[in-house]
Amino acid sequence: MTSVPRLVVAAPASGSGKTTVATGLMAAFAARGLSVSPHKVGPDYIDPGYHALATGRPGRNLDPFLSGEQRVAPLFLHGAAGCELAVVEGVMGLFDGVSGRGELGSTAQVAKLLRAPVVLVVDAASQARSVAALVHGFASWDTGVRIGGVILNRVGSDRHEAVLREALDEAGVPVLGALRRDDALRVPSRHLGLVPAAERRAEAAVWIGAAAERVRAGCDLAALWALARSAPPLEAEAWSAAEALDAASGDGPLPDGDPASGDGPRAGRDVAAANGRRPVVAVAAGAAFSFAYPENTELLAAAGADVVHFDPLADEDLPEDTAGIVVGGGFPEVHAPALSANAPLRARIAAFRGPVAAECAGLLYLVRDLDGAGMCGVLDATATMTDRLTLGYREAVALGDSVLTAEGGRIRGHEFHRTQVRPGPSAAPPAWGFTHPERRTEGFAVGNLHASYLHLHWSADPSLARRFVERCAAWACV
Repeated sequence: MTSVPRLVVAAPASGSGKTTVATGLMAAFAARGLSVSPHKVGPDYIDPGYHALATGRPGRNLDPFLSGEQRVAPLFLHGAAGCELAVVEGVMGLFDGVSGRGELGSTAQVAKLLRAPVVLVVDAASQARSVAALVHGFASWDTGVRIGGVILNRVGSDRHEAVLREALDEAGVPVLGALRRDDALRVPSRHLGLVPAAERRAEAAVWIGAAAERVRAGCDLAALWALARSAPPLEAEAWSAAEALDAASGDGPLPDGDPASGDGPRAGRDVAAANGRRPVVAVAAGAAFSFAYPENTELLAAAGADVVHFDPLADEDLPEDTAGIVVGGGFPEVHAPALSANAPLRARIAAFRGPVAAECAGLLYLVRDLDGAGMCGVLDATATMTDRLTLGYREAVALGDSVLTAEGGRIRGHEFHRTQVRPGPSAAPPAWGFTHPERRTEGFAVGNLHASYLHLHWSADPSLARRFVERCAAWACV
């Protein structure tokens, strides 16, 4: 059993101020000398970037749909190892989860899996005494969720605050803080939400400082600390990338019981050791490719790879001895002119014949052109921005063998973009056949290349990392 003081920051609905409060709490407690572990419910990459700046630790996602509910507590303990406090920012409204799947993927489910008290952030801008009915409803809806208190956001005046506190006192719910309306706490947004911290580090640091100051001034940190320490021990063991790989087998179960992908029980580190060296896996990073789940990189390293990051905006060559390339998510559409201008790196990637795994932004980077800007041309396809948002969880089956999966391997992922890829006449075959919520094909997979819109959390199926590193090790020895 492991004890970690912890809080889940939730809200009745999106736009209530969860990110401001959660990030402000993280920074405020970190400024007091506590080591704070930051977490985010759901698949979102952007909020964890702000969390990481606030705490100096990787922001980690807790997603029961992507990783499996049985891994939520172990992944939490892995991220919180050695920390004195963990703060978990929720997603959407407290009880909102995967459409049609009950509580699956909701903040409420994660709070129950972590046995963590919930701090409810309520946008009080247009409310008075009715706030008590709202909070009472949320507190009584699911008795398995413990709402330990409320932080009132966008409070208009001292009088407004007094009315709100009086109403909530009648409802028996502690008020742990009140923040005034403050335009300085707004974070710039664009087509997919907040602008990532990686693209505005200086401005993000200023915003985090402002959020921390507002939280210090308006919240009872002592009461919040006491609430966090009231969380009971967790009966779980911390997740380990090495142990996950050792436990993975070619027919291991996915969260829903479907067969996992993979074609053998031995990890890539065994292949690397047999050949006398670890294959170098180059992972794209920087402002254009800032979306990555830390566990994916940890699994690559545990599988035997030397993981080296490179920035497609700045680096004109791949890392020395690159045996495989991973290009994850981000915003290449925002940085398309600069990515296109780096012709030496585009040519180097186009000529590379080793294993390549790309998702979403990585897929766009590999096409011929993006809104007319030349990309790497690895794929016979073009990409354009659209007005249509494609968003949601997906279940998929691999349509053929690839560097990530064996044919028939099943996976869960998340899709989030406003672009469209149009295949050319010689395009590679599709990578996935979606089975839920709609049936269609997606992505490209041929030879050493796998490119798709799907974001995957490899903790659900460590054989993805093992298979990729095995291919890299084998290619490096050719």
